[in-house]
Amino acid sequence: MVAAKRGKHAGQHRTAPRDRGTYDRSMSTPPPDTRATSFGRAGRSYDRARPEYPADAAAWLLAGTTEVADVGAGTGKLTRLIADTGRTVTAVDPDPEMLRVLAERSPAIPTRTGTGEALPLPDASVDAVTFGQAWHWVDPVAASAEAARVLRPGGILGLIWNIRDESVPWIAALTEIITPSAAELLIAEHGVRVAAPLGPLVEQSWTWIRTLTPDTLLELVRSRSAYLVADPTAQQQMVRGVRDLLAGHPDLTGRDTFAMPYRTVAYRSTRP
Repeated sequence: MVAAKRGKHAGQHRTAPRDRGTYDRSMSTPPPDTRATSFGRAGRSYDRARPEYPADAAAWLLAGTTEVADVGAGTGKLTRLIADTGRTVTAVDPDPEMLRVLAERSPAIPTRTGTGEALPLPDASVDAVTFGQAWHWVDPVAASAEAARVLRPGGILGLIWNIRDESVPWIAALTEIITPSAAELLIAEHGVRVAAPLGPLVEQSWTWIRTLTPDTLLELVRSRSAYLVADPTAQQQMVRGVRDLLAGHPDLTGRDTFAMPYRTVAYRSTRP
């Protein structure tokens, strides 16, 4: 599992960028399963409980860009951050229910239904294509080609994830209860790749602290794909396990709030 280096203070710590390779077409992954489109049934919980992205991470991801397509936008966690920078952004997601929540909160942001492999955008129409918590659901070969199609020359593909710091014992115990996500496995296995014609990936990361309540943690669990596609018995077991963790772990028991350390990992790739 991912073990991020913890900062001494709540806030953000940045590590140096490093180059990553381009994607080998022989490593193409199969199409995403039903987990990728399960979130709409819990869209409002997703919007309330999922963490935001650090502003510094978004600034690094979008440097030099003006017009952005945020793909796999969901309820707009990253989309709103992009809009707040003054950039023009269009939200794209395969799930109309998630886009409905986005539109309720941010009616000025245009939304389009589509996938990373089939973007509803013209050729060479944007400076950046971003995927927040979403690239692990796409076929990286097809999605790389499609991103390159809609990007202008010199445009940026930006990928970003918030990952829990599992070097913290109670967070590692939480993952045992709720199972690791596809994103966590991808990052842990250094599996983030893009394909031609996009250039090599450059990676950067930030560590920071989020303050949670027990209710928010439970809502976060109920917004995850592993919970949403599980049968009712398995869902009940997850919730019971998290409640037991909250009641029994010395770092959590009796507390109204507690700290959850995160590592935000971001990648940039440039279209030639």
